[in-house]
Amino acid sequence: GQKSTPGFTTVWPGDHFYSLALACPEHGHSMDELQPRDFSFNAPYGACPDCAGLGSREEVDPSLLIPDPSLSLNEGCIAPFATGNYYPQVLRAVCKHMGEDPATPWEDLKKKTRDVLLYGLKSEKVFVDYVTVDGRETGWSIDWEGACEAVMGRYKDSTSDSQREKYEKYFATIPCASCGGKRLKPEILAVTVGGKNIHEVCDMSAADALEFFSNLQLDERQAFIAAAIVKEVRARLRFLVDVGLDYLTLERGTASLSGGEAQRIRLATQIGAGLMGVLYILDEPSIGLHQRDNERLIATLERLRDLGNTVIVVEHDEDTIRHADYVIDMGPGAGEKGGHVVAAGTPDEVASAEGSFTADYLSGRRRIEVPEARRKPKRGAIKLTGACENNLKNVSISVELGTLTVVTGVSGSGKSSLITDTLAPALANRINHAHHRTGEYRKLTGYEALDKIVDIDQSPIGRTPRSNPATYIGLWDDIRALFASTQEAKARGYAPGRFSFNVSGGRCEACKGDGQIKIEMHFLPDVYVPCEVCGGMRYNRETLQVTYRGKNVYDVLDMTVDEALEFFKNLPGLARKLQTLHDVGLGYIRLGQPATTLSGGEAQRVKLASELQRRQTGKTFYVLDEPTTGLHMEDVRQLLDVLQRLVDAGNTVLVIEHNLDVIKTADRLIDLGPEGGSRGGTIVATGTPEQVAKVPESHTGRFLRDILNV
Repeated sequence: GQKSTPGFTTVWPGDHFYSLALACPEHGHSMDELQPRDFSFNAPYGACPDCAGLGSREEVDPSLLIPDPSLSLNEGCIAPFATGNYYPQVLRAVCKHMGEDPATPWEDLKKKTRDVLLYGLKSEKVFVDYVTVDGRETGWSIDWEGACEAVMGRYKDSTSDSQREKYEKYFATIPCASCGGKRLKPEILAVTVGGKNIHEVCDMSAADALEFFSNLQLDERQAFIAAAIVKEVRARLRFLVDVGLDYLTLERGTASLSGGEAQRIRLATQIGAGLMGVLYILDEPSIGLHQRDNERLIATLERLRDLGNTVIVVEHDEDTIRHADYVIDMGPGAGEKGGHVVAAGTPDEVASAEGSFTADYLSGRRRIEVPEARRKPKRGAIKLTGACENNLKNVSISVELGTLTVVTGVSGSGKSSLITDTLAPALANRINHAHHRTGEYRKLTGYEALDKIVDIDQSPIGRTPRSNPATYIGLWDDIRALFASTQEAKARGYAPGRFSFNVSGGRCEACKGDGQIKIEMHFLPDVYVPCEVCGGMRYNRETLQVTYRGKNVYDVLDMTVDEALEFFKNLPGLARKLQTLHDVGLGYIRLGQPATTLSGGEAQRVKLASELQRRQTGKTFYVLDEPTTGLHMEDVRQLLDVLQRLVDAGNTVLVIEHNLDVIKTADRLIDLGPEGGSRGGTIVATGTPEQVAKVPESHTGRFLRDILNV
């Protein structure tokens, strides 16, 4: 007996059911014929319905609630409830309910107790005695929801932006519970090629994916269908590897890419196009590249040239300059001291030119010298053990206090995961009582010897044109006080606030002190034009009539740092702050230059200048991530002088860097690798540059050997 229905053939028990359509006769599940759109998480056909293809959701992160696990509940270890009246008493009552002492450090509480404090009690009530409510002490039983749910509730009930911001810092992006961060429906993930589904392939690095597709075994029928597609995939992956992006996973979000990585992806796209007769312009493509990867980038640029294209590169990297067919050197200085073609020709012709910093370094007339001796401090060390963030493989490091320590390694080896994502935030949480998310690690010791950690990154010093270098380093307060102390200002009754362009009184009210008017163009970018009332000077006529040594407040704003240093040389307080800006190589920027016009490297050096002017305690830990980005070789020398000054004062400076001039001057190196992505994440070598140069497995050591002659 068989019974037939359209599309199905049913046979007696013990046999199998088969469908002529894409359907399951047992469970009643069916799906349409597969199409390319089904494998996209941007389309509803294949996207996980719970997270709409995002793969994540925002939830309270317990690690952010407990910035310092060494504190107890009595000391306020759960940050959002460290102060106040109600929640601290409730948390202590919950801890006692679990049979533990609220004076016990968080890290020493039993896991069950920690889980109850964070996620609540499901079926038990907690008696809270002597809770102060409306001035009265009372005791009651409560259903404890958990600290995570309490923060979520307070965030949802917030009635103002400031309240929401207070609790937003405890949220983090976590994987979707339904798809586990894979973004696609289960039936789409069930489709495999070579034993892997599309998520598993996209979770590979470009190098691993290239190896996978190169070794993909297809039978005759499959090869007939997929040969052209696989060939194209291999070619595109090869382009990514050639421009030094072999460590990037294919599903990496574009928002997480650095500027140099995004630029090299576009470069890989252009190589794949195979065009001829095109003019390519690249702005510092070597940013973030190890010397090993830089060799591949240069080879890629030469391939573009050999195809019949013209390649113009704005670059400071010495290797790139030496491989160029023609070099145009601008200068001789920066800002108003530049703007001239100092030398032009082949690299050898430029090297022989006079009056060029670039020529001096190419010819060897100038060089950054290797220190005669490395520092050997004996003040202890910061020790981080068991770091496992991203591709780190249970990494442990030791950073000796009072040294210039440089973290090296090929691109994607785990440097940022180790320092920026793990060590720096962990130290900030312990020392500065911050609330940063920290990468997973086991233990952190030695930080008791520090009084402050400063992470000098390349984020903007301000997000509006009202912020400028003078306001950031505190110089503008002194200048306003100086103008207010003049006889003219005293006669008019002007206080320092009169000389601020941020408040009413002295500023031009037509442009509110901006010096320019924004014209909204709706479907086009907004246009800024100088204010017709003040002519871009930001102040009203009366304020500009007050002068100091013949200069009004706008004239001072319009000075470069070097001009201001000469102008205020007889005022030690002002001159000292200006000197720090000059020392970090920013003598060419204007005091009133809007923060939005500063590059990442310039913003980082303004922050460094701000730190230089502070009173040094010798117990500060500085972290810098690739501070030489965008710097000429002469600027690198100035920057190194500043960093060495900080260390000479007793501080500890930790730098993530690829620049060999910085690496060779370090007291200690921590070299990660050996490769990028999944093939990295381990310590390859540690020690002085001379010791690392002798490690054959170290790519950094290979380039150091030629410089140090070891």
